[in-house]
Amino acid sequence: MPDPRDHQLSSYDYPLPPERIAQAPVEPRHSARLLMVPPQGKPPMKAVHGQVWDLLEQLQPGDLLVVNDTRVLKARLAVRRFGGGLSELLVLEPRGEGRWLCLARPAKRMRPDDNLTIDGTSISLKVLAEDPASGGRVVQFPRDCRDAETIEGLLNDVGEVPLPPYIERHDPSDSQRYQTRYANRPGAVAAPTAGLHFSDELLAALQQKGVDLARITLHVGLGTFRPVETEDLTALELHSEWVDVSSAVVRAVQGCRGRVIAVGTTSVRALEGAAQAHGGVLMPYTGPVDLVIQPGYRFAVVEGLLTNFHLPKSSLLLLVSALIGREKLLALYREAIERHYRFFSYGDAMWIAPEVVLPEVQPRP
Repeated sequence: MPDPRDHQLSSYDYPLPPERIAQAPVEPRHSARLLMVPPQGKPPMKAVHGQVWDLLEQLQPGDLLVVNDTRVLKARLAVRRFGGGLSELLVLEPRGEGRWLCLARPAKRMRPDDNLTIDGTSISLKVLAEDPASGGRVVQFPRDCRDAETIEGLLNDVGEVPLPPYIERHDPSDSQRYQTRYANRPGAVAAPTAGLHFSDELLAALQQKGVDLARITLHVGLGTFRPVETEDLTALELHSEWVDVSSAVVRAVQGCRGRVIAVGTTSVRALEGAAQAHGGVLMPYTGPVDLVIQPGYRFAVVEGLLTNFHLPKSSLLLLVSALIGREKLLALYREAIERHYRFFSYGDAMWIAPEVVLPEVQPRP
């Protein structure tokens, strides 16, 4: 019988000591700790604890890893308002002709028609309008900054990596360490963090073992910064994110000789969103995805998942709960906290093998 608490936001809260929030990545990447979820059953089996490198033993020849190849822009800009006041913009989404949707801080001091200058430069910007849907501002950049590829050069020169607010230290190494090793397509304002655990050595070892790799793109955007505020999760709506699931990815999934494993919740959302756009059948898709995945969702593509430990009351907790159940997930989080696992973007990882996924949510044969 469905548990009504599965669709109440307050049921996804948990206490997290601040010292469990990772402030820096570990080196090498594959040395992060890995909590391996035990199979369903009675009595409950215990989780296995290892390192990300242990995926070499968990994955089998013929398995397909689906990764997100988005690249994080240096999207945080210090700007000066007319009169000299220092403010901040977070560049989010192109709106055409050099216009970009940005989050502004402090927002109340940036009004339409305000002129801005990127701090330390002579580059002028102008606030064009408020965006009611996001609470952000539409800002005019130089007109040749029309998309992620063309604005990237400017941001590389004057921007900073937009680390999440719970990371209090900043280091020049973040410009490389907050990118996956296969990051290729610029456009994200946050990293697909499960992919940060893959070193060149681990990727090479997996390839040698016969594990295949497919690349989707999901540009992590505004939704990452918006907390879930709807207590009744049956009414939950999420901000859409741009995805690209190519015909090559579809062929790789269709020809997979093993299991389809998503690296990170963004890969899950892209694959499942592309499938739902075609009635539950995976086909090539490019466009927005606003899919909500929560307990009761029947997966169309994804069979297993590598993921980080996520914020309380977040849509990402809902997604992982859809695979293994809310109560089991929160019990594993309690165990991870007790064992001093590191949480969030620079933290440790959880491995959800296909055999531990709830039978009622597994992809149909």
